[in-house]
Amino acid sequence: MKLRKIRKNSKALSPVVASIILIAVTVAVSIAVAAWMGALTIGFMDTEELKIVNMEFAAGPPETIDLDVSNIGTSPATVGTTVYVNGDPVSLDATVTINENAQASISVPYDWSQGGNYQVRITTTTGNSFTYTAVAPS
Repeated sequence: MKLRKIRKNSKALSPVVASIILIAVTVAVSIAVAAWMGALTIGFMDTEELKIVNMEFAAGPPETIDLDVSNIGTSPATVGTTVYVNGDPVSLDATVTINENAQASISVPYDWSQGGNYQVRITTTTGNSFTYTAVAPS
């Protein structure tokens, strides 16, 4: 008689609730694995990262703004034939390719004024932009 009473009072999860819990656990684990794999692949992707290290103003004729550019990325970067000085496009003679962990000098023909603020923006052929601001000597 006691055996029947125990069976009658025993409780268990319904199959629907058990299925929902299993699906939730599976989704959570798959999201965690996807995030972990995404973090691993970021380190293997090539990136271009240019840094304008120095900007000098050379008296003319012609006057130029000379840029020392360093590539701290993991792939070569090619600077296009247009550089922007204070938003104005300035044409260069040719593109400049900078290998990873290398430096290059870029001479931008521009009539600058003493004591003026100048923001130079270089754009790579892949569309990434890098800016630097400096004040011309008085």
